[in-house]
Amino acid sequence: MTSLTTFWDKIKAELSNLEIITDSHQIAKLSLDYYHFSPILQDQLKDKRGELVVRPTNEEEVIQIAQTCVKYKIPLTVRGAGTGNYGQCIPLKGGIILDTSKMNKIHSIQPGTACVEPGVKMAAFDKKAHEIGWELRMAPSTYRTATIGGFIGGGSVGMGSITYGQLRDRGNLKALRVVTLEDEPCIMELRGDEVQKVNHAYGTNGIIIQLEIPLAPTYPWAEIIVAFDDFMTAARFGQALSDSDGIVKKLVTIHAAPICRYFPSLQEYLPNGKHCAFLMVSEYNLEAFHDLVYEYQGGLTYFKTAQEANHRTSLLEFTWNHTTLHARSIDPTLTYLQTFYFTLDNVEHFYNYFGDEVMIHLEFLKFGGKAIPGGLQLVRFSTEERLNEIIRYHEEKGAGIANPHTYILEDGGRKVIDLEQLDFKKLVDPYGLMNPGKMKGWEQKQT
Repeated sequence: MTSLTTFWDKIKAELSNLEIITDSHQIAKLSLDYYHFSPILQDQLKDKRGELVVRPTNEEEVIQIAQTCVKYKIPLTVRGAGTGNYGQCIPLKGGIILDTSKMNKIHSIQPGTACVEPGVKMAAFDKKAHEIGWELRMAPSTYRTATIGGFIGGGSVGMGSITYGQLRDRGNLKALRVVTLEDEPCIMELRGDEVQKVNHAYGTNGIIIQLEIPLAPTYPWAEIIVAFDDFMTAARFGQALSDSDGIVKKLVTIHAAPICRYFPSLQEYLPNGKHCAFLMVSEYNLEAFHDLVYEYQGGLTYFKTAQEANHRTSLLEFTWNHTTLHARSIDPTLTYLQTFYFTLDNVEHFYNYFGDEVMIHLEFLKFGGKAIPGGLQLVRFSTEERLNEIIRYHEEKGAGIANPHTYILEDGGRKVIDLEQLDFKKLVDPYGLMNPGKMKGWEQKQT
């Protein structure tokens, strides 16, 4: 114990010119994310902590941290705002947590593109970008607090995906600068398709220090709730709106009736027993939008202009995984799944098959150029065995599950080892110091 204390005293001395956090409560807070959404991860990760948190302010300080980690073979875990859900930024093997929150400079915003540091918060960025008529292409429901670097490292879809698809789709990330953990750490720049070596890799193969991102033209986004008597009518309306290329939209969410009761602050807009669509639609396209609502016999219960929406809680914060957050605040036994249904026939089958055990929450997104229904269903958790049965049944019936109950990169969404990311890790992190234990391909290579 004495030698371990002496070791960390030595590390703190080497990094004494940087901001270091040693308070145990702060370290505990900065070691965790929203892993507790999963009862499986809750048991596996609840005791995992780093030994030290360091907050660099520039790339020179990041290189200094990388050099120290390589010199002493210290595990390094990079952290954004900690708004992820799978333990992406939870250190499995202790070590140093590199908190990027102080690397928050916006280097440039130009029509169509921007250059930023990883710690820039998404909502703060959009506020600046709106000044010249542009905004982020997509963002998670944690938009107000999430960082751009964290979203690239651990996210994949969100508000805006109905138009721009997934982060991994070509063109949604232009360039990255990363610091390596080689014997002599250096800065590498990746452009074009090369960014996929680091995109959604949980910080296992390079410390992101700068990003070049494409932007979208901004619109006055009206926020709307439409209620329906029948769930599948609501789902078909969501598909029709998503397929309507002439109606510009940013969010198409469908909540089955049981889910609406988990939003107490919106109850006056959510008629009992109704199934509701939560939407963000351009004010320029409202006439066509209202015609579509009429066609599907929906009823408008909530409407805020873009200006009005700016002065109150956004509907975004009741969609994507904020839905799970709200539901769990009322019933902590609930958990969730992440699903690619692909077709409305699949949606209808699972809706009828599982009933209220798996409450359907749809998020429409572009996949392979087509709008498809994705799902972040709320699941009434009973046992791990039952949860795995539910997952297997979905997959057997043709749905794709991005499993949110694992912290292993390859076991979550793609279900295969990304050889390009693995080869890049061998190059930039030969000692396996970056977020160890998260990349299956690397762990298999070691054993």
